[in-house]
Amino acid sequence: MLGAVVAGTKEHPRDERPGDVAVIRRHLAELGVWTLGATTDGYQAGDELAAVAFACLGRSWSALAWASVQAHAAVDVLGETEVSAAIQAGDTAVAVVDDTSAAVRLTVHDGRISGRIDRIDPAGERPYVVVLGQGRAWLLPPEALRFERVRRTGLNGALTVSAELIGPVVQADVVINGVDTDAARIRLRLGAAAVAAGIADAAAEAAMKYSGEREQFGAPLTALPSVRDALFSVSGSAAMTLRQVLRPRDCTVWQATAVLDAACEQAIDACARAVQAHGGYGYLTEYPVEGTLRDAVSLRASCDVVNTRRAAAADLAAFSTAGSGKDSS
Repeated sequence: MLGAVVAGTKEHPRDERPGDVAVIRRHLAELGVWTLGATTDGYQAGDELAAVAFACLGRSWSALAWASVQAHAAVDVLGETEVSAAIQAGDTAVAVVDDTSAAVRLTVHDGRISGRIDRIDPAGERPYVVVLGQGRAWLLPPEALRFERVRRTGLNGALTVSAELIGPVVQADVVINGVDTDAARIRLRLGAAAVAAGIADAAAEAAMKYSGEREQFGAPLTALPSVRDALFSVSGSAAMTLRQVLRPRDCTVWQATAVLDAACEQAIDACARAVQAHGGYGYLTEYPVEGTLRDAVSLRASCDVVNTRRAAAADLAAFSTAGSGKDSS
């Protein structure tokens, strides 16, 4: 179904046409896949099905795939609210960030929040922003924020911006208490890993197609054992990443972080190999494979994998120390 939607769309969603991005977002919502894994009318699709949808969407529209992951997480955090309903309908965009991210520079003084978030990728204009803390989240409304465009390498259509609070916001007005933020983090990170798998798969398909059509010494490139081995490595990375994303129910935050870290690195490596498989043509914008590499790099940056790894490592170390029964002081 998603393949048919992509094939039937005349123009690729781009930052220069935010209206087109909004139309596609609403169309995906009408098809029931924009927040497929979130609870809707008492029904919740399996995480595996949602992961496959993220990967399929990531193959062609990685910016919208990542935005869909964030919409899933936001709906789970917000519950049954008007904002949540608008997100599920695709009428409003949302970005979800972790307060441990280096991009999040918000402070609280006398019960008021101020500061800015250096980067969000909502695939929509004037989005809501959900900030995940420990056991609570903040829902920052678009009218309280000033947005400015941010340059990045890939994820065209993500409408990447910074978000700065226009003035101090009363924390009590935007806080959501009693939130399972660990579950939201797991959903975000495994969802992003699924998008990375989709990007890698698109790169592998492009490399396979090019190598099968390009002839050298009177035969396709795929006749060369070295080329076949390289193509196997590229395709294998995408397959292994998706297998890792199909998680068990007891996945922890640090395990989800490990999957995300590996998925982003594998996607970048797979896309780089796919570019190399094209020779010099791989660096030309006329060939879509160069776009997959840029998307993979930007996805890793958007997820702030470096700081996410550090936070997960600290949590893992604290858990290990507590579990050993030793005095952590």
